[in-house]
Amino acid sequence: MSDKSFSESDKTKPEAQQREARYLARMKRKKEVIDQSIARADQDRGVCLVHTGNGKGKSSSAFGMVARALGHDMQVGVVQFIKGAFSTGEEAFFRRFPEVQYYVMGEGFTWETQDKERDIAAATKAWKQSEELLNDDDIALVVLDELNIALKYQYVDLQAVIKAVESRPVNQHVVITGRGAPQALIDIADTVTEMQVVKHAYQAGIKAQKGVEL
Repeated sequence: MSDKSFSESDKTKPEAQQREARYLARMKRKKEVIDQSIARADQDRGVCLVHTGNGKGKSSSAFGMVARALGHDMQVGVVQFIKGAFSTGEEAFFRRFPEVQYYVMGEGFTWETQDKERDIAAATKAWKQSEELLNDDDIALVVLDELNIALKYQYVDLQAVIKAVESRPVNQHVVITGRGAPQALIDIADTVTEMQVVKHAYQAGIKAQKGVEL
């Protein structure tokens, strides 16, 4: 029986070696491609990111970047344009850090306030605060949460946003979130991610949950 086992093992060994060789060859080629790509990325400057689309995760991703920035002892500025009618977990958490300037400027979603002039006034105030952050050399990361909504309803001037983003300090990163990002903003961004809905608990009648949406 031991001879038979040895014989079967011996037969499969070349095939296993061939698989291993093919795997190593693929990984070598992949490493060469990745190394070449890394070598081409020789710029070191701040980037503009736009998180848009109808799916969940736009703001969550931005606040994940806030946590990452704090891990590098970076100064962060956050302006929330819409979510002012209710408190969120990220607000409660990030306000604990002296490195974070956190401004909640909105009064809730437009269908809740039902007061266009008040919404415009709140968005205008939020944008003025955003401009201060975008002009501050000490702020390494600026998050403009739900700015795209204010742009969609023309509560904030798009050209003013583009000008401020393009003229910000060279090493400052900015993240802009919200559905319906205008094409002109997408065009000047360095990284654009569109979140798509596959399935959402809300569609099944499950209300927003603390730690997930709130």
